[in-house]
Amino acid sequence: MADSTTESTNHRSTPADILRSVARPLALTRAGMVAERIVRAFWPLWSVLFAVLAALMLGLQDMVALWVVWAVAAIAGVTTLWALIRGVRRFAWPSREGALARLDATMRGHPIRASLDRQAIGDRDAASSALWAAHQSRMRARLGEARGVRPDLRVADADPYALRYVALLALCVALLFGSVLRVQSVTGMGPGGGSELATGPTWEGWIEPPAYTRKPALYLNDINAESVSVPEGSRVTLRMYGEAGALSVAETVSGRPFEQSDAQAQETAQAFDIARSGRIAVDGPGGRAWDVMMTADAAPGVARAGAFETTWDGEASLPFQATDDYGVAAGTARISLALDEVDRSFLLEADPEERPAIEVPLPMPIAGDRTEFEEALVDNFSRHAWANLPVEITFQVTDDAGQTGTSETEVVTLPGRRFFDPMAAAVIEQRRALLWTRENAGDVAMILRAISHEPDDVFREAKHFLRMRTIRTNLERQSENGLTLEERDELAQALWDFAVLLEDGDIDDARERLARAQERLNEAMKNGASEQEIAELMQELRQATDDYMRQLAQQAQRDSEQNPDMPQNPAENMMQMSQSDLQEMMDKIQELMEQGRMAEAQQALEELQRMMENMRVTQGQGQGQQSPGEQAMDDLAETLREQQGLSDQAFRDLQEQFNQGQQGQQGQQQGQGQQPGQQQGQGQGQGNQPGQGQQPGGQAGEQSLEDSLANRQGALRQELNRQRQNLPGGGSEAGDRAAEALDRAEGAMDGAEDALRENDLAGAIDRQSEAMEALREGMRNLGEAMAGEQGQQPGQQGQQGMAEGQDPGQQRDPLGRDTGSNGQTGTAESMLQGEDVYRRARELLDEIRRRSGEGERPEEELEYLERLLDRF
Repeated sequence: MADSTTESTNHRSTPADILRSVARPLALTRAGMVAERIVRAFWPLWSVLFAVLAALMLGLQDMVALWVVWAVAAIAGVTTLWALIRGVRRFAWPSREGALARLDATMRGHPIRASLDRQAIGDRDAASSALWAAHQSRMRARLGEARGVRPDLRVADADPYALRYVALLALCVALLFGSVLRVQSVTGMGPGGGSELATGPTWEGWIEPPAYTRKPALYLNDINAESVSVPEGSRVTLRMYGEAGALSVAETVSGRPFEQSDAQAQETAQAFDIARSGRIAVDGPGGRAWDVMMTADAAPGVARAGAFETTWDGEASLPFQATDDYGVAAGTARISLALDEVDRSFLLEADPEERPAIEVPLPMPIAGDRTEFEEALVDNFSRHAWANLPVEITFQVTDDAGQTGTSETEVVTLPGRRFFDPMAAAVIEQRRALLWTRENAGDVAMILRAISHEPDDVFREAKHFLRMRTIRTNLERQSENGLTLEERDELAQALWDFAVLLEDGDIDDARERLARAQERLNEAMKNGASEQEIAELMQELRQATDDYMRQLAQQAQRDSEQNPDMPQNPAENMMQMSQSDLQEMMDKIQELMEQGRMAEAQQALEELQRMMENMRVTQGQGQGQQSPGEQAMDDLAETLREQQGLSDQAFRDLQEQFNQGQQGQQGQQQGQGQQPGQQQGQGQGQGNQPGQGQQPGGQAGEQSLEDSLANRQGALRQELNRQRQNLPGGGSEAGDRAAEALDRAEGAMDGAEDALRENDLAGAIDRQSEAMEALREGMRNLGEAMAGEQGQQPGQQGQQGMAEGQDPGQQRDPLGRDTGSNGQTGTAESMLQGEDVYRRARELLDEIRRRSGEGERPEEELEYLERLLDRF
């Protein structure tokens, strides 16, 4: 039974059946072996053929002497023969057994060889035969996994310098830039002449216009007309083939000397540029001639297309227009001082120092046609020494041919930034005098000293005077030994920065400039000024208005950056609407003035002034009432201000302790007998708050002061704890964050109170800083919670965008201010006549605080003073 099974299996698994099951992968493997042996045997042959074909397609045979062509042909022939013999000797057709062995080696267990094997011993044993049959069945099952073996076509070991790739690259270049038609030229180089020599000599020619003209090249062999028109500078290339001297070239377009032209007439190749109209002729069998009409390349042109336009910061824009027949390549604007036109008065009487002319590249269109265009030169010359002085300006443009076009030199005023602030304008004038010549340094220093003689009358802030004094001191010190260029430039930069600081200032400065411009325009209309003066003042008013609106926008942006998590109100939209209204109002005023209706224009100007007075945007709650969220925000803001005051007081006390300690040590060293406790007691007495007594001894006074600060800190902590109980926004994520932040603030306040009781002022200041930071974070989170509850709808945020000055109520408070039903307080009357508003406000606030500390005053007055302090 077992013998019959084995014979049946062997009958079904004959070698032919086994090989038939792997016939396809075996054929693929054998084909890959053929390709592999061809590549390895004949790669030098096709490399040589590729190189020779590439040289012929590129026409290299036409560029060298005939003997060089023959030498290279002989070398190529020998190399080709050697490569062919080498390939034939090394090539061997792969056998079927070899392909079968390679295919079998790629599979696990060599199943092909195992399937073809026969059992050598034990074939009569049934168990052994069964095991052998099972093994062969398993191997035959693996035959289905057979896949053709990929050939190995790498010949890097035989070609370490990759010469085959060099030849392939040369062929690709020839296919791109060469021509198969050039190969036929080699047929005329053999002995006995080729087909070309049999038919006579031939020629070939091109005319290539300059690239910047973007015109196509002309193939002379295809031009049947007797005349041709080409641009100036076109390149003519002529090639003659055949017997030397059979063809010659005669031309009158290049302008070459007769001797040079005659010497080159017999050459096989000629190239020259067209410099004038004339004639080109190929003399000889099959020759032709053309009349060449040269189109001259016109020089470019440029001219100014308008006047300078200047922005508020001095950025100037000057339009110009340029033309060229093929396109403008580049251009520059040259600006030099028109010394004869300068008003040589005051500090400009001296001869100016030599300065190079200003050369600014002209902007060119990035895309589009450059044959005719209009652009604008944009630059800022405000910091230059010639700003606001007459200058000569000249435009110059060039084309790709190198030709230059220059505009007429015109005298214009070099624009610069205008300074409306009188002090800033004076500083800029002295800066220009210093840049005019360094000999003016002494006079400039003297003038700066004169204009800053009474600083309280001319400077709004003390830091402005200190900065002016520093600049003046440096100028006086450096001018004693003569200013260097570097020192002059540093001082000029310092003066510029100082003038910009005075001019830009803050929103209050912009408001003052706007009021000054309105007042000047109003006076000009009343006094019957000329139309030109009124136009200039109107332009000044527009610029001052733009500056004021810009300051409003910058202030809104700064507020949003400082409090990014606070809910945004639509003040910006209201400001944009107001700016549009203001522009319409100014257009109306200008139109009325142009029509001579000065009374109506003056009335409109007064309306404009009222509108500008109401530009400060506020936010209320309707009928003077606040929502619980807004009340909580106000309470937290008041807590933050009080915490800031406590921190400032603690810092001042720490400084006094440090200074008094140094003074006490110095007093002991000098033997003056002054006790440290007395000094400390005096120092601390200066910082006491109203109602705080001073102890006789230094330690007692200091301890009393610290206890007072600790008590105030404790009271503030209790107030914060009370505010936390009624905090809105509970349940929301932002509300929870606000509660956590206020909890941290209360803990920091508790630590600050303990530090104050232990006389650790430095530690108290640190904890107070933590409390203020936590308070700010809590306010931001509370604002987010309120915005989330109200849906951030403009209509739910109360009456936003209310402008001050709306019809107030008829009641006045004891200070003469109007109080309206909407909770706004103010007056339209001018209560100060030229005084420093900020200094006067500080004096009033100090006076209110002083009076509130006097206990003998009536109770009603004290309550009123406390309400004023709570509000301001």
